[in-house]
Amino acid sequence: MDPAKPTFRAATKADVPALVTLIERAYRGDESRAGWTTEADLLGGQRTDPDMVAAVVDDASGRLLVADADGVPVACCQLENRGGHAYFGMFAVDPGVQGGGLGRRVLAEAERVAREEWGADEMRMTVITVRAELIAWYERRGYVRTGEKQPFPYGDERFGLPKRDDLEFELLVKKLA
Repeated sequence: MDPAKPTFRAATKADVPALVTLIERAYRGDESRAGWTTEADLLGGQRTDPDMVAAVVDDASGRLLVADADGVPVACCQLENRGGHAYFGMFAVDPGVQGGGLGRRVLAEAERVAREEWGADEMRMTVITVRAELIAWYERRGYVRTGEKQPFPYGDERFGLPKRDDLEFELLVKKLA
């Protein structure tokens, strides 16, 4: 499997189980510690579930972009066309191949889709503010911190079980035009 040369495609319903596994492996539990995007020290519980992933697959205003290596999903991200700008989320790269440039390729393809296929002039995302290393990674790719913050959904176990009481999201933005 060569994750350096992925094939990109839109997810289908048949992909939901594999994508849930991929997202969980990238963010939760001990297996996620093999990569650098783990949230295992911040959150327990689930990152997503089949219903949440299926809802993204079914959303007519966007797509769940999949990066395959030899027919196996190794990365994915959610894209939403929000009229003039796109939202980027649910980004996951298999922890076994993190650090090799695959994440940059997925982000670049997501930006291309938003710009060329949807005519979006801006990409937006939210990142947990205590994820300094991840925010720095996005900043190196042209994203800017806005200072606009949103509370973490404490009490909603669909998004995980917080291990800290200081979690919040910050909006990051990149001009695509």
